[in-house]
Amino acid sequence: MLIRKAEPSDYDRILEIYRYAQDYMIRSGNPNQWGRFYPDPELVRNDIENGVCHVLCEDDGPHAVFALIEGPDPTYQVIEDGAWLNAGPYAAIHRVASDGQMHGVFRCVADFCKNLYPSIRIDTHSDNSTMQKQIEKNGFSKCGTIYVEDGSPRIAYQWISQGKHANMEP
Repeated sequence: MLIRKAEPSDYDRILEIYRYAQDYMIRSGNPNQWGRFYPDPELVRNDIENGVCHVLCEDDGPHAVFALIEGPDPTYQVIEDGAWLNAGPYAAIHRVASDGQMHGVFRCVADFCKNLYPSIRIDTHSDNSTMQKQIEKNGFSKCGTIYVEDGSPRIAYQWISQGKHANMEP
């Protein structure tokens, strides 16, 4: 499995992966987090152009996608019912999705990001039990509640390296 930055030629395939993920979330009891409208095609295009969109590929092409964005993230400025593990620099993982053909997608995403940044934040909807389990299984600590742009709440998590480089920027 290879993780690389998405290229403009990946755009249509990325939209297919997001459509699959939207349908999966709706079927599994999480119809409100993304519905069939998020992420919209313009956001996907911007993620690719800004170099923050990454794809997980096998020989036959991309099967998963995520955005990795260096902070500060405006939605993480205020946290309720808890606190971030630290106030230092971090990267945020957003918009993780898979076409269901690969196993261990979030573990690969988390490991990739952990090798690049000593502090990572991520959030998910309270109805997204699949993602909550994966986030917690991969060493992230639940920190509280944040609110995304439309005002809806998300469970916020953070991971901090315990290694000797824990306080260093990448």
